[in-house]
Amino acid sequence: MALKLNDIHKSYGGGQDGPVKKVLEGISMEINPGENLAILGPSGSGKSTLLNIIGALDRPDSGEVLFDGAAINTYTDDQLALFRNREVGFIFQAHHLLPQCSVLENVLIPTLPLKDPALKKECFSRAEDLIKEVGLWEQKDQLPGTLSGGECQRVAVVRALINKPRLLLADEPTGSLDRKNAMGVADLLLGLNKEHGAALIIVTHSQEVGERMSKAYQLVDGQLKTK
Repeated sequence: MALKLNDIHKSYGGGQDGPVKKVLEGISMEINPGENLAILGPSGSGKSTLLNIIGALDRPDSGEVLFDGAAINTYTDDQLALFRNREVGFIFQAHHLLPQCSVLENVLIPTLPLKDPALKKECFSRAEDLIKEVGLWEQKDQLPGTLSGGECQRVAVVRALINKPRLLLADEPTGSLDRKNAMGVADLLLGLNKEHGAALIIVTHSQEVGERMSKAYQLVDGQLKTK
């Protein structure tokens, strides 16, 4: 897998929505299998917009998003949905766990569309292995409301990995955690990045989290600057 962005532009507003706000202006970057990088910047700088374009949750106004050489920004909505489910794992600041489901059930949610019994069994086994890997096996039958914030975020990380994505996108995954839990989640993401080989892009306002990544960019005035 190779992900490449070529001259990405994105603006909001205009017309009845008020003046045009340029968010991304000529963004180009590349990440290869197994690599990890951070995108830093203050709130409102466009970090989440950039991550959403990378993960096919949003489309650029112009430019190309290439995944294995294919321009995913030209995909149909159905193609994009399939791409997101197969190739991308998302982790957000809010863990978005279903409160009525156990840890194990939450991890398995992305596998619900699967029809093949053998594939479902494989995913169940993978879920068990991943839950053990992040140290939550004893809590596998517990509901999210009984877990700490750090534990809930670890469950969200495992859920993002269940379909073996080749690209892992984390949007402020430590933003709601105290320093100890934040560093624990950052180290967990790096460990899983190394162990499972999924490329990792983490958006954060935390300099300390950014410094843990192999490469860091600063998003300034709509453009990426190497730190």
